[in-house]
Amino acid sequence: MDNTQKLILIKGTFKPDHANEILSKIFSDKIHFHEVKNFSSQIRHGKDNKVSVKRIPELKESMEKLSEIIDHAKKNKKKLVISSDVKIELIDDK
Repeated sequence: MDNTQKLILIKGTFKPDHANEILSKIFSDKIHFHEVKNFSSQIRHGKDNKVSVKRIPELKESMEKLSEIIDHAKKNKKKLVISSDVKIELIDDK
């Protein structure tokens, strides 16, 4: 197996509502993941998870930008071409 793999997550042309449904779900799930991870860190270690605390506002900002893009597409009767790949790289555990 190669040390780097690329998986296609999203590939296609979407109406604004469908694009919003797909992308909002992904961003919401990531926000929830980091909220749970941070909560768990607070309970187990008595402190925030630094990565999660940083990522949550970044993801929320991306959701706001997504909303703006979707609104613009709707107002201008546009579709959205979306592609998203997941790159997985195997590295040595140090």
